Amino acid sequence: MNLKEIRTKVLKGTFSSLFNFSGKKNNPHPSDSAELISSLPLHFAIETYLALPDKAQLDTFSYLSIDWQKKIIHGISKEKATAVLNALPSDDRFEFFSKLKGVEQSNLLLLLTEKNRKQTHDFIGYPKESIARLVNTDFATITTEMTIAQACEHLRNNHIDSEAANVIYVVDKNGKLVDDIPVRRFILNDPSKTVESILDGFWVSLKVSDSKEDAINIFKEYDRVVLPVVSDDNVLIGVLTVDDVMDIVEQQDTEDIQKFGGLETLDYPYVKTPFFSLIRKRAGWLIILFVGEMLTATAMGYFDAEISKAVVLALFVPLIISSGGNSGSQAATLIIRAMALKELTVRDWWYVMRRELFSGLTLGIILGTIGFFRIVLWQHLHWYNYTEHYVLIATTIFFSLIGIVMWGTLSGSMIPILLKKVGLDPAASSAPFVATLVDVTGLIIYFSIAALLLKGTLL
Repeated sequence: MNLKEIRTKVLKGTFSSLFNFSGKKNNPHPSDSAELISSLPLHFAIETYLALPDKAQLDTFSYLSIDWQKKIIHGISKEKATAVLNALPSDDRFEFFSKLKGVEQSNLLLLLTEKNRKQTHDFIGYPKESIARLVNTDFATITTEMTIAQACEHLRNNHIDSEAANVIYVVDKNGKLVDDIPVRRFILNDPSKTVESILDGFWVSLKVSDSKEDAINIFKEYDRVVLPVVSDDNVLIGVLTVDDVMDIVEQQDTEDIQKFGGLETLDYPYVKTPFFSLIRKRAGWLIILFVGEMLTATAMGYFDAEISKAVVLALFVPLIISSGGNSGSQAATLIIRAMALKELTVRDWWYVMRRELFSGLTLGIILGTIGFFRIVLWQHLHWYNYTEHYVLIATTIFFSLIGIVMWGTLSGSMIPILLKKVGLDPAASSAPFVATLVDVTGLIIYFSIAALLLKGTLL
């Protein structure tokens, strides 16, 4: 039965018999349950959620959007909300409370146990960009003097089954991290061996103050699915799992794409963003870019005399400015992505400048050659009359394209590095911003070359 069929039955009021949670293969995945609940009217959604077994309720809650999480918590009884919030994995609980504000956050914090409330207060107090809010405190620890058999018994008696239990952490008497052990090493070793005898002495950890970007890079570098998070004095305080890191990557990629498109990052998904909030996010950059493009008209006005004497020059303005803008956008895209992947740093600016200078020269020659022969061909085929000075016009287009494409590639590559140097997000040098800059300066380059080459003929 697909989600559409299930949704139809739910709306008919027969939701209570839909789910079979006996452990058979047809049990729905929590993400499917969350998708179903999110598609229902609120009162049906709450009834469907409550029809799930307790474990499935917790798993499904983590897959719901923050809007639906709040709707569920406010729609169920206070007792049930208390049970759900306290039973959530700590990383999901921190994430939920970090997205609440003001009175709503304060009121729901009162539903937590004293231990969970203190933990939540501590973690949501960290900076937004740190990994602290994503830390899962449900981790498993043992000590070096235990045998494998004793360690397994200790884990069975003191720890719950969670996503963080794939790796067991060895700590000393002060709670400081000593090593980590994959569960498979317990299974494949003699139960009589001591924990100390199977340690490899190598482990990688994150500091609680590390940024999300640092976490992404370490996960990629060491190919881990879970990493311990320690305090400044190496006390183990939690773990970070790869599924949370994937969420960070998706969020950052979304923000970068939105910035690169020339708008402020959205606080909610597109379909959830209020209309006027969407307008506000888009209008700011559009106004800035519009004002910037007005300089294009100013530049053309400055060369009004040249245009009036040789109207044919105006025919190539769209060709000229679009080539510069396109080359700049290409360069900006390449450099921003390379910086995001740590392939380039600010210190590589000279390498980038030299590379893009020659790239721009080569690309400019290619486009300029095409533009030159296009004018010559159109003249000889009598498709357009560029006057008897058509060779000079073609030469003007040739050298203008070289200059403008070179300037576009240099601008597009250097602006992200400059923004990074001053501590701003390189993605803010969006393609529209680079294109607008190159449009204005491209016209100056074009008409300056035209004035030089056509002086005494058309001008």
